[in-house]
Amino acid sequence: MLRKWARAAARSEVILRIVGEREGRRLNRAYRRRNRATNVLTFHTGDVVLCHPVIRREARAQGKSVAAHYAHLVVHGCLHLRGYDHEKTRDAARMEAREIAILRRVGIRDPYAVESTRQA
Repeated sequence: MLRKWARAAARSEVILRIVGEREGRRLNRAYRRRNRATNVLTFHTGDVVLCHPVIRREARAQGKSVAAHYAHLVVHGCLHLRGYDHEKTRDAARMEAREIAILRRVGIRDPYAVESTRQA
């Protein structure tokens, strides 16, 4: 499934790596100066690092399946490799629209609609 999701979003070779909390924290601290694990880190070398414990917690909190959350984050990371960003509101809206379209093609619901439904 990981390959399917990556192929749907990537235009070049991608290395997907799944790590635990300790490794996720170490990488986030080393490259982003944040002393906590994060769900996904993308490196310009083509590496997308996914932190399983964080993804599992977020999926539960957002009322999503772990697989659907993985799909979203794989697509999200691959779009970063293609130059998409979400620092500015306009860029975030563009990136989210692309994520939603790609996820729909692979049979995954809009991750933002699921999240907002959970919070209601």
